[in-house]
This record gives sequence, structure tokens and C-alpha cells, in this order.
Amino acid sequence: MTVRRSRSRSAAYAALALGLAGSLALTGCNSHSSKKSKKSSTSSSKSKKRRIIGGSAAAAGTAGAASRRVPDCYPSTYKVTFSQQTGPKSHVAVKFKNSTSRDCKLYNAPLLRFNNAKAPLPLQQGTPGHFDGTRITVPAHGYAYAVIPTNTAAAKGTEQRSVAIDFMGISASSVTHGPVTVNFAEKRLHISVGKSKITNWSSSLHGAQLAGGVGN
Repeated sequence: MTVRRSRSRSAAYAALALGLAGSLALTGCNSHSSKKSKKSSTSSSKSKKRRIIGGSAAAAGTAGAASRRVPDCYPSTYKVTFSQQTGPKSHVAVKFKNSTSRDCKLYNAPLLRFNNAKAPLPLQQGTPGHFDGTRITVPAHGYAYAVIPTNTAAAKGTEQRSVAIDFMGISASSVTHGPVTVNFAEKRLHISVGKSKITNWSSSLHGAQLAGGVGN
């Protein structure tokens, strides 16, 4: 009897040990699976955040590009002014002021029709209606200049009463908002222009004078 009881107890202990080992193994598996699930969930969440952030950045970039589009400049009686310089390098300076808080673009040269002329003043670079690719950006509250040389008797001609102003557009045949008319008598201006030509727009008066052959 003693031997049999001893064997029975040994068998019982062995079964208990196997049961405990299996339980521990199952617990370990469950724990490992739970960790994997948590990692997978965290990774998925991070991926979603990246997608959301990336989408927001792309949308912001598109909005930024739209806000950076530079509009065309347009003439008005207070944005375009004229002044006559005398002497051996006599010329009429045409000044445009960008009075807005945004940059704007100018193409080629201003189209000027003095005293209701049918055709605008000829251009030194190209002819009206033919786009030569000149384009400048005028900063907010900045200026642009063009020059009409009047350093000969024929170029100076006679005093003009008024001028109609158009700005060339991006295409060869287009013009921007206009025309507007400046009455020299009302502004008490004495502007004399004869058989002359006008330069393209320049970012500086000195640059326009050099282009017109009347700079130092």
C-alpha cells in the first residue's frame, strides 16, 4: 500500500506541474499577443496622424501658392504721373506707383495716346501689340518708370493737352484695365512730346533713362 500511495502522489504532482506549466505558457502567449495588438494600434494611430498632418501641409501649400499669385497692375489718374526734364538729355519721365498692399506685374511698356491720337506712341523695344517678354514686378507701394526722350526738336515737338493710358497685358494683343485719361491742363503740367518713342518699364528711373539714351 505504501508503494502504491507513493506512486499515486508522484503521478498527481507530475500532472499538477504540467498543468501549471501549460497555464504559464498560455498566459505568456496572451501577454505577447496583447503587446503586439497595442503596438499595432499605436502604429496605426501614428500613421493616421501622419496622413492628417501631411494633408494639412499640402492644403496649406496650395493656399500659399494661391496667395502668391501676382495680379496685373492697372492705370489710374493718380497712379501714373508725368514730368518733363529739360537740358541736353531732355525727356519725359512716366512714373507708376503701386498704391496697393500687394505686388503687381507690368508688361513691356505703357501705351500712350497723346491728344486722342489713333495710335499709341511707338515703343523703343518692339511695337504696340507685339509682346517682347519684358515683365517686372512692382512691390507694394513701389514704383516703375518709363522714359520718352525729347532731346531733339522733332522729339520734343509741341505741348500736349492730354494723354490716354493703357497698360499692356500678358498676351500680345491684350491690355489691362484702361484706358484712363490724364488732362495736363487740369494738373497744370507742361508736357511736350513730338516724334519720339517710349522705353519699356524699368524698376528705376536711372534704368529707364539709360534705356532711352538720356541717362548719365
